[in-house]
Amino acid sequence: MLRRELLLAGAALATLPSLAARAVPQDVLVYSYPRNVGPLHPHGYAPNQMFAQAMVYEPLVRYVEGGRIEPWLATGWAVSDDGRTWDFTLRQGVTFTDGTPFDAQAVKANLDALVADKAQHGWLELIAQIQAVEVTAPDRVRLRLNDPYYPVLFELALIRPVRFLSPAVLARGEAGFAPVGTGPWRLVETAPGEHDRFVRNETYWGSRPAFAELLVKVVPDPNTRALALETGEIDLVFGSDQLSAMAFQRFAADPRFACAVSPPLASRNLALNSGRSPTDDLKVRRAILHGVNRQSLVKNVLLDLEEPAETLFARNFPYTDVPLEPFAFDRALAQALLEEAGWHRPEERAMRARDGQPLELDLCFVGSDAVQKALAEAVQAELRAIGMQARLVGLDESGMTARQQSGEFGMIFGDTWGAPYDPHSFMSGMRVPTHADFQAQSGLPMKAEIDRRIGEVLVETDEAARRDTYAWLLTILHEQAVYLPISYTTSSYVAGPRLKEVGFGPTVNEIPFESFRPSSAAL
Repeated sequence: MLRRELLLAGAALATLPSLAARAVPQDVLVYSYPRNVGPLHPHGYAPNQMFAQAMVYEPLVRYVEGGRIEPWLATGWAVSDDGRTWDFTLRQGVTFTDGTPFDAQAVKANLDALVADKAQHGWLELIAQIQAVEVTAPDRVRLRLNDPYYPVLFELALIRPVRFLSPAVLARGEAGFAPVGTGPWRLVETAPGEHDRFVRNETYWGSRPAFAELLVKVVPDPNTRALALETGEIDLVFGSDQLSAMAFQRFAADPRFACAVSPPLASRNLALNSGRSPTDDLKVRRAILHGVNRQSLVKNVLLDLEEPAETLFARNFPYTDVPLEPFAFDRALAQALLEEAGWHRPEERAMRARDGQPLELDLCFVGSDAVQKALAEAVQAELRAIGMQARLVGLDESGMTARQQSGEFGMIFGDTWGAPYDPHSFMSGMRVPTHADFQAQSGLPMKAEIDRRIGEVLVETDEAARRDTYAWLLTILHEQAVYLPISYTTSSYVAGPRLKEVGFGPTVNEIPFESFRPSSAAL
């Protein structure tokens, strides 16, 4: 299998002239990603890539490991007794890379733009809560909210959309857009299908990156990416979805490379569509959860690099420590549930049918994601064993987004977002059709009640009542078998010999390139 993997990588590499060998300056860090980073508007979504948005744009406050919020572009804040007014003091001496000062007017211009486009940002309750943004001094800004919304600081720390574009660019509109932020990196070149080039922000207010340039090569195929790393064409692969588990283990055994796996950061799930046959039947959804062996997936596909998941969220996030009975792997029970639902097998090992209709569904995944592809194939085999046919549908990122929003899926990967999103922001997004969750829950008889209670819990000031509401929500979603939990997602990296001091960011989508250092061999 390993020999075949390398042969495939070699064949793919031969078709990519952009990966031809060439000397790389010592102060250039070469990374790879499956696609271009996009236009990098701080308020935009796909095709904007989150890791790159976090390089160019900065938040008022920053989430740090352990669940704390620390000052960033805001140096301090105060909240009124009723929880509806927040005053922020801004860091002085910060400028955007076009020379425009970062001040209270810049914050107001960006937040006003977000509020004016509530339809696009409907998944994020903070935007709906903003009643007014007021400049109280050049370095002070006030947020007035409709309600005492408790996740304010967490949502101000998100990678998008509450980050700041130069107001000079913002005033020009979409036609005059350029990615101008206050962050440690500047995007200076994009070659579609080939690379994106970032350079160090020499006027950055904080610690400047050790590398003068970051070149992000577009390498869609994970086998090609592995070979490019091995041959020195790239210095770094970062993210658990960028290499197969087998390739990662091979690099981990090679002393030339530094490898690491992060602690659990989020949950890897498949969302089941309760509004579309055959998964509109609770018995079918429960049969799927009992029919897929998560322990086997983690052992044989993820090679034990992640831990098996039993519920939608790991229990170490706020309000998620709810006692729920896991759906244990039980193939006989899964088949019995399908029989009860009227899906019968004409003969052993045949696919099930009901009233002449085969028991089948679309299982959607990102085609360039090595891990999702391998997991989809394994889930397909597990479901075939109970008489269900899963048609694998590999899509690009925009295709996945379109399917999630339209509900054109039977099962689809819908991982949680990790800190600082889980559970509040992730669950807030369940109420609008921007991600898979809304469509996955659309057939539930209590969907309206779920949405109502999510809205209530986000502005609940009583801690006990808030905890009770979260417990109700998580219990209902679990019992209704809307999600197939697979594992608790980690991040990982493989660094080549030109790198040292590589580490993880505080969230799953942040790569702290600015803290990476070259090895002595690269100097």
